[in-house]
Amino acid sequence: MSGYFSMFFEMVIGFVALFLVTKILGKTQISQITPFDFIAALLLGELVGNALFDQNAGIIDILFVITIYAVIMYTSEIISQKYKHTRHMLEGFPSIVIYNGKLIRDTMKKNKLDINQLQHLLRTKDTFSIQEVEFAVLEANGTLSILKKSDYQMPTRKDLKLSATEVDLSTTLINDGEVIMDNLKEKNLSIEWLSEQIKKEGYERIEDVFYAEYIKDKPLFLLPYLNRNHQKWDAD
Repeated sequence: MSGYFSMFFEMVIGFVALFLVTKILGKTQISQITPFDFIAALLLGELVGNALFDQNAGIIDILFVITIYAVIMYTSEIISQKYKHTRHMLEGFPSIVIYNGKLIRDTMKKNKLDINQLQHLLRTKDTFSIQEVEFAVLEANGTLSILKKSDYQMPTRKDLKLSATEVDLSTTLINDGEVIMDNLKEKNLSIEWLSEQIKKEGYERIEDVFYAEYIKDKPLFLLPYLNRNHQKWDAD
């Protein structure tokens, strides 16, 4: 039993340490996984796993492994920022796979990208035909960026000669039946105002509302726990 407790404790410590490392390295290191990051992550997982199941390894060993990983990743980031010529080696570089509507077969072959994989990546961009694409760039992290042909691009307000309108971010005021007071204060709103708005929509209590979203000069968007008849949502 003591072995399980020790493993549990070491796992918690390892998780907390990894969480702190990701916070230090920044969000872009998580969202933009390069080949270097992928290899480093596999290596870290192997080392941490061995440390957890090795009876001779303790918390100090796990923290040492994670610290070395953090130092390597942080150092590589500093190097790539300071010396631009190292970015291609550490981070990779984007490759054009469609140019002026034509497939660049050599680039696809170099990046081990076949037609089926390209079509899958295009569908993730809501594009279901290669004919719609003028340019496509395979990014270093494996995602695809595309520029559609003019005939398939959505018109903007500028294209339609419409006047510009103010854009506001939505703010969550209620989440899972609980009021987010910080967001209320940020928008200079009161709990009394929120209760009044909820009652206007036919709900007696804040607890009846699962989710509430606020956008300036627009009606409050509500998703209830119960419907108007205060019956449970039907699973069917």
